Amino acid sequence: MNKQKMAKLVFAVACFSITKLHAQHSLSGQVRSDKNEVVPFAVIGIKDSQLSVTSNAEGKFNFRNLKPGTYILITRSLGYLDKTDTLIVNANSVFDPELAQSNKQLDEVIVNATRVDKNSGMAFSNLDAETLKKQNLGQDAPYMLNQLPSVVVNSDAGAGVGYTGLRIRGSDGTRINVTINGVPVNDAESQGTYFVNMPDFVSSTNNIQVQRGVGASSNGAGAFGASINFQTNELKDKPYANVISTAGSYDTYRNTLAAGTGLLNNKFTLDARASSITSNGYIDRARSNLQSYYLAAGYYGKKSVLKFINFLGQERTYQAWNYVDEDSIKKGNRTYNSCGEYYDANGKVHYYKNEVDNYKQNNFQLHFIHQVNSKFSFNITGHYTKGAGYYEQYKQGQDFADYNMETPTFYVNDSTNVVINSTDLIRRKWLDNDFAGGIFNLNYSATSKLAFTLGGGYNTYFGKHFGRVMWAQYASNSELDHEYYFETANKNDGNIYLKTNYKPMSNLNVFVDLQVRNVEHRFLGLNDSILFEIKPQTQSYTFFNPKVGVSYDVTSKLNVYASFAMANKEPNRNDFVQSTVKSRPKPEQLMDIEAGLKYQMKNIYAAANFYNMQYKDQLVLNGAINDVGAYNRVNVAKSFRRGVELELNANLGKYFAAGGNVALSQNKIEKFIEFIDSSDASYSVYTQYKKEYSNVDISFSTNIVSSIMLMIKPIKNMEITFINKYVGRQYLDNTANSKRSIDPYNVVDARFNYTIKTKLIPEIGFMFSIYNLLSAKYETNGYTFSYYTDTKLSTYNYKAPAAPLNFLGGISLKF
Repeated sequence: MNKQKMAKLVFAVACFSITKLHAQHSLSGQVRSDKNEVVPFAVIGIKDSQLSVTSNAEGKFNFRNLKPGTYILITRSLGYLDKTDTLIVNANSVFDPELAQSNKQLDEVIVNATRVDKNSGMAFSNLDAETLKKQNLGQDAPYMLNQLPSVVVNSDAGAGVGYTGLRIRGSDGTRINVTINGVPVNDAESQGTYFVNMPDFVSSTNNIQVQRGVGASSNGAGAFGASINFQTNELKDKPYANVISTAGSYDTYRNTLAAGTGLLNNKFTLDARASSITSNGYIDRARSNLQSYYLAAGYYGKKSVLKFINFLGQERTYQAWNYVDEDSIKKGNRTYNSCGEYYDANGKVHYYKNEVDNYKQNNFQLHFIHQVNSKFSFNITGHYTKGAGYYEQYKQGQDFADYNMETPTFYVNDSTNVVINSTDLIRRKWLDNDFAGGIFNLNYSATSKLAFTLGGGYNTYFGKHFGRVMWAQYASNSELDHEYYFETANKNDGNIYLKTNYKPMSNLNVFVDLQVRNVEHRFLGLNDSILFEIKPQTQSYTFFNPKVGVSYDVTSKLNVYASFAMANKEPNRNDFVQSTVKSRPKPEQLMDIEAGLKYQMKNIYAAANFYNMQYKDQLVLNGAINDVGAYNRVNVAKSFRRGVELELNANLGKYFAAGGNVALSQNKIEKFIEFIDSSDASYSVYTQYKKEYSNVDISFSTNIVSSIMLMIKPIKNMEITFINKYVGRQYLDNTANSKRSIDPYNVVDARFNYTIKTKLIPEIGFMFSIYNLLSAKYETNGYTFSYYTDTKLSTYNYKAPAAPLNFLGGISLKF
């Protein structure tokens, strides 16, 4: 063979090899129903990749440039069951997915309007029912979210039962929007969410989405750090029953009974759950007695769903919110609780047994969902929440004037008048409120490339605040249940938003979300023009909150995204009632830029999200006394949160899995002025000390938080999981003073889950968790205040210690 022929042969072989190496194929088809009807606008995705397409009006779809191999196709459409198919693609292929009709997917219409996906360009995490079940041993909902990026949890009682809370990116519960089935949950006045009022609610939850940053437009309080969206249990086709019992440290017990009829006559369903949780808590006397139930009744027609949901929570918890003074912690008395403490005439200390918080909250929701056709669906929801309760306190040395009681005069044997200026008493501070409203969303898919959601809602709140004296050492002129104050408040909150998804190319999506929100407060406030007379006042705001995002699939495995979102937030009740018009703080504004990438393979998921949250007029406490003598929040002109959130999860063969996340951030106030009360040594002259700071850390905003998980699967249906949580230093105020801070901590937990199936009982689940395996000594929350006497500064820190090594174990029986 001559050299010329040899060269041609080599060139031909090389070209053939390159062609085979880079062969790209297409996968096309038409989505049809089990009744052979075309299913338009179905979403067809490839598992373990970023690839997805939407079928057109004729149900047709097409994937291009697929490499040869095996693909798992997941097809979803409203009104149909999800379908999973495994295909081998080694040439241009045609496959027609067939979907079975079902109303189960219609339940998702309730939450879809306020949720985001990879096309939105925003940062989010999803937790499904199976993941929640493995963690749920009776602790409150915040602890179910503890492994998510940028999440830090806290507990008053020290072990996750009772009063708990969380911060996301350093933002506390008053800045986190919480919804259940799209219905706002945040308290209308304080804007916080009290998860203690919803004990064991996770047992009735199908999934949770946490959006970090501003997130998508939602109902209720504006999200200023994150949003948490709960979707309750989905339709179950078959009858079921589930019994769960857990027990553990600090006499913690949880019993749950859940049952459902399944789909009766292919149209009706009824689900119910009842739960009881009791615990003595790690902190002294920090006991909790929690009860709840959940009830859902539904009608599932061919294209419509009518669903009624009622859930109630009742809590009675011994107060532990004073926390433990730092001196006691240093001396080893980590469980000391000053709540309820008083002294008798001989100076002996006692603890009032009913220093409790007692509250009941009853929630009602009525959802109507209708799929008009393949392009158009809508949801209308009405809701009502009734809340009532009080906290009770034994108070010593109280001035009569503070309780609208006359100062009594007593006569001793020599007829000398003795004036009693103060008294011990027991008081109850009540909150009785009603919250009602309606929300809606209309979903329209114009084409396979263009979809709209129009939504909104209007909610009204009416609250009564009043205090009563239940007993007094010296009763003066008071009657039984003497009422010493009564205030009312009304808040109306309305919003409307339009969300648009546009897909100009198969791998490019543009998301636009425009919201207008109006808030009106009516309250009894102070008038600065007439000697601080208390009179009815009204304050209203109208906000425009635009958001835009873009998502681009670089390859089948790599997705990049970016978004910009603006949010505005009104002050809370205390900001209004503890100020005059002159000193009243302004609303806050947040501009949030997010950008990131996600990489998905069969056994590996990696993500990086970068954020820049720029605040204008953020509200903070600085110790200053305003014109009515109150320590009210004030606006700081400029502040920011900037950081990166990294995630990595991997399946390491048949027996191991590992994953985790780390968030690194800077959280700064550009200029901050601290005010500290000051007096002379004789306490006759009072003033305030003032100090200016620049570029200081925002309180409770750690620069690093991480969660690492290692799972071992020694046999089928058994998982042994080790979790390491690290939280960096958290400052108790905005001065970045390490002497007023919560030290960094590292906590290791271990969890065991094992499921077996028997003929008598279809599924038996065993659960066991050891928390704080290494008995680390750490605190999860706190507060601080300082005082100058002459030139001597005294600082007092109070913190919430967490429990050392403790455990919860349980068993679940499914029928």
